[in-house]
Amino acid sequence: RSSDLDTDSTKSSGQSNSHSETCAEFRVKYVGAIEKLTPEESRHLQGPLDLINYIDVAQQDGKLPFVPPEEEFIMGVSKYGIKVATSDQYDVLHRHALYLIVRMICYDDGLMTGKSLLALKTTDPRHEECSLWVYQCNSLEQAQTICKVLSAAFDSVLSDKS
Repeated sequence: RSSDLDTDSTKSSGQSNSHSETCAEFRVKYVGAIEKLTPEESRHLQGPLDLINYIDVAQQDGKLPFVPPEEEFIMGVSKYGIKVATSDQYDVLHRHALYLIVRMICYDDGLMTGKSLLALKTTDPRHEECSLWVYQCNSLEQAQTICKVLSAAFDSVLSDKS
C-alpha cells in the first residue's frame, strides 16, 4: 500500500508528488557553529536553557560572534531536514538531515535589537558527537515559525512511518 495521497491520479502531470516536497524558506543570517562537542559536553546540553547558556558563554569567550556577518542565507525546511544556502541558492552552506537534529530552540538574543537566535543541536549518524549551529532570525516570530515548520516536518515523518 503506497502512502501517496494523490487520490485523483488522472490529473497528475508529473506534479503528483509536489505536495510532499513542501519546503518552507526563510531568510536567516549565520552566526556560527560549535562542532564536535564531546559526549560529556553534550550530556550537559539537554534543556533549552543549557543550550542558551552554552551559546552565551561561547559568545563571551569569542567562540561565536554576538552579531553575525551581514550576508543573508536561505534556510529551507522540509521533511528531509534543513538546508542552508546562499541567497542565490547556488552554494549550499549546511545540510542538516531531519533524523540528525536532536533539538531546536529559538530565543531573543538579548541585545535589544529585536533579533532572535535559532540554535540547532545535531548529532552525527553514529550518535557520537554533537554540534551546535546558530542562526539569526529577523524576529522571534520568524524563529518560532521555523521551529513550528520543523516540528510539523518531524510529525509528518513520524506519521509516514506508521
